[in-house]
Amino acid sequence: MPKPLALLALALAILCTSARAAEQASTQAAAQITTQATTPAAPTLEFAFEEIVTLGTDTKVGTTPWGERNIVPITGGTFAGPRIKGKILPGGWDWQLTIPGGCFSLHANYMIQADDGAIINVDNKGTMCQSSDGKDPKWLTTPSFEAPKGPHDWLNGGAFIGTLQGTTLDGKRAVRIRYYQAR
Repeated sequence: MPKPLALLALALAILCTSARAAEQASTQAAAQITTQATTPAAPTLEFAFEEIVTLGTDTKVGTTPWGERNIVPITGGTFAGPRIKGKILPGGWDWQLTIPGGCFSLHANYMIQADDGAIINVDNKGTMCQSSDGKDPKWLTTPSFEAPKGPHDWLNGGAFIGTLQGTTLDGKRAVRIRYYQAR
């Protein structure tokens, strides 16, 4: 190949290689920016309210194909938080199931009444299992709420998590449930 043609071929090869490298760098940078822009921030939890729910006498159903069934009536209680407070209405139930293998499942459904008279349905579910290290499980629940349109509408459709622990209220057996809203 004559020298001028060889120099021209070399120059074209350098330009093509540089253009390809620049294109790859640009694509990588765009992918990194896109990933950073589309990765949402991790949610945080904001305290919503706390309930003290009084419980009636258990009704032992017995062993079923799914485990040992127990039903606990919800008899009353109170709740309060920064945006809402009121009372737990009697008449709800907590359907409990002790599952073979050391897990415990609950499904509580009941009504609360805010001080302004609004009645809100609470549907709270959770499953807790003994840890392999023998420590007590953390009692976490996933509640959903059905509130009438108006000042308590913020409860509808939000993502919530609850913590649950045993307690007493006026000498009666109860549970303390703290609800947090994901933000």
